[in-house]
Amino acid sequence: MTPEQITLVQESFRNVFPIRDVAAKLFYDRLFETDPSTRPLFTSTDLTEQGRKLMATIGFVVTGLTRPETILPAAQSLARRHVGYGVTEAQYGTVGAALLWTLGQGLGEAFTPEVESAWAAAYTLLSNVMIEAARTPGAA
Repeated sequence: MTPEQITLVQESFRNVFPIRDVAAKLFYDRLFETDPSTRPLFTSTDLTEQGRKLMATIGFVVTGLTRPETILPAAQSLARRHVGYGVTEAQYGTVGAALLWTLGQGLGEAFTPEVESAWAAAYTLLSNVMIEAARTPGAA
């Protein structure tokens, strides 16, 4: 990611954070609509609490984009836990699409092509690290 992309992600997330509960609900609704195979992963999960965790995790990642060494080990650990939950590689794509859609809904006109591209770059970086970690033998 370029420094400009990092700045765009960080600045735009400041506008999402105040509506984080609504954004989390939009995200999970969209995810389950576009990829019903993800719904069973959350059957015994309080989605309100899960949404808070999601937004906290996104905030952690966004803050750490300037210091990847602080976020990549956590992302790798999270990916290994996700293997145990039954998350598949294909689901990373639908999660990314749901995230970008949610950001578009939450940011409205502020979700410019440049902001969208920056978020796509951030998600691609993170998801590639997570997929690679999930492929590691003994990842579960």
